[in-house]
Amino acid sequence: MKSLVMLSLLLTPLLFSFSNAALDPDSVYQSFLQCLPLQTTESADDLSSIVFSSTANSSAYTAVLQAYIKNQRLNTSSTPKPSVIITPTTESEVQAAVLCSKKVGVQIKIRSGGHDYEGISYISSDPDFIILDMFNFRDIDVNIADETAVVGAGAQLGELYYRIYEKSKVHGFPAGVCPTVGVGGHLSGGGYGTMLRKFGLSVDHVIDARIVDVNGRVLDRKSMGEDLFWAIRGGGGASFGVILSYTVKIVQVGEVNTIFRIMKTVAENASELVYKWQSVMADIDDDLFIRVLLQPVTVNRQRVGRASFIAHYLGDADSLVALMTKNFPELGLRKEDCVEGSWIDSVLYWANFDNTTAPEILLNRHSDDINFGKRKSDYVQTPISVSGITSIFNKLVELGRLGFVFNPYGGKMNDIAPDATPMPHRAGNIFKIQYSIGWSDPDPELERNYLNQTRVMHDFMTPFVSKNPRGAFLNYRDLDIGVMTGDNYNEGKVYGEMYFMGNFERLVKIKTAVDPDNFFRNEQSIPTLPGKSSGKCVGLDCVQVSSRGYYREARKKMLIQMSFLVLCKIFLG
Repeated sequence: MKSLVMLSLLLTPLLFSFSNAALDPDSVYQSFLQCLPLQTTESADDLSSIVFSSTANSSAYTAVLQAYIKNQRLNTSSTPKPSVIITPTTESEVQAAVLCSKKVGVQIKIRSGGHDYEGISYISSDPDFIILDMFNFRDIDVNIADETAVVGAGAQLGELYYRIYEKSKVHGFPAGVCPTVGVGGHLSGGGYGTMLRKFGLSVDHVIDARIVDVNGRVLDRKSMGEDLFWAIRGGGGASFGVILSYTVKIVQVGEVNTIFRIMKTVAENASELVYKWQSVMADIDDDLFIRVLLQPVTVNRQRVGRASFIAHYLGDADSLVALMTKNFPELGLRKEDCVEGSWIDSVLYWANFDNTTAPEILLNRHSDDINFGKRKSDYVQTPISVSGITSIFNKLVELGRLGFVFNPYGGKMNDIAPDATPMPHRAGNIFKIQYSIGWSDPDPELERNYLNQTRVMHDFMTPFVSKNPRGAFLNYRDLDIGVMTGDNYNEGKVYGEMYFMGNFERLVKIKTAVDPDNFFRNEQSIPTLPGKSSGKCVGLDCVQVSSRGYYREARKKMLIQMSFLVLCKIFLG
């Protein structure tokens, strides 16, 4: 009896001291090994092979963690590391991982490709988190007869493009130019590519999906309902559940595609050409997409501004030259500037492979060079004058490293309502800006300098870009524009309205309905409605907990249980 009294006295303070304590990684690992078999019929041995810990199988853990880190800026010794990485191979393993994460009381980060520019799919500001890495979910089933493809969330865009190419030389899919981007993040954030003006966003072609929700259920479009289906097509899937796969409509791209690249410095009238480009792209043939890169370059030992006009045209060179001669003669396009090929050839060109590279390179999940980088975004709704463009060139040269990517809108983007999907930036935008900076030297001072360049330029661009609110693109994740701690609606609204404009409030309502305790969360996820909570019987008592308190209570319960077992062994033998 005396031992039990002593045990009680020692245990009581744990109720108050453990709510904010970090969990021991090995304890988290052991907890998952014990919990997972209880949530699925799969064997414990099979389940143990998909769980990685820095304490139990450290070399494998490190290899899995680093395999899909696509930004070395987020791969340092001080970067927060997950307690556990789970690499499911079946839907039931995903279900079990979700349920056990709730039971253990750890945050779950969902990674499909690792290209998120701020790394929030594999790092966290929370002390206790795990990674659910979906790279094993990369099956792709292309059906040319009905022009659909079912693609796993962990598949990469390059793999999807290749599997379509295997079945048809005249079909493709409108998505990004980087082949190693994961499908799950790309499509759930919006997704776009060089066929934007012809076919719209990637999410405009999603017709079904499979997702694991907060209760561990596998849902498709019919069972999840149209609200949730709407939300995960541009609102960020990781706010609502774990995307397993998307079903998409593929598109016809023709037998011949044409590309060109023309570069002009400021001395060669680059400012005037960029100014004209703004008006040309608004009404030109939807089959044509011309991206413009603005960069500081060295010419004759002097830093100058340069514009590169890079095109993808769904047609042959003769018709493209005729089109450009009529609408944009100032650029001086000639047939010899053009390269004809199939759609898959254009994919390889835009991915920066040379013309001798076989399409099979798209199956290489690590074909990209991994360096340090930062991205930001803006939307331009009023044409920038020649003098304004010249000032932008001058500022880029002054800063020295940063570059711009201008992506034209118009075409199909004008035809789709801003609330058709959560991604609202449609008609009214002339082009989207990506701020782009990359480097290979790990020097921290260089990093501070380069990150500062992006912020200085973002401030400089304020007079030229959208306002009230200033827009931003979710797939160009940028934590500078706001971060949410816990489930703070007001913090979430800051970046939420920039990413989603008038669609933000609908996303919040859907989030509150399907995940009221904010289990699926990250630094820029969708918050729940303020003041909302749900009754949960957790810990030692049945209490009302907020979405942030839910994790504290679950973590407290686990720590108390572990401590109780240890103390029992000490005092009771």
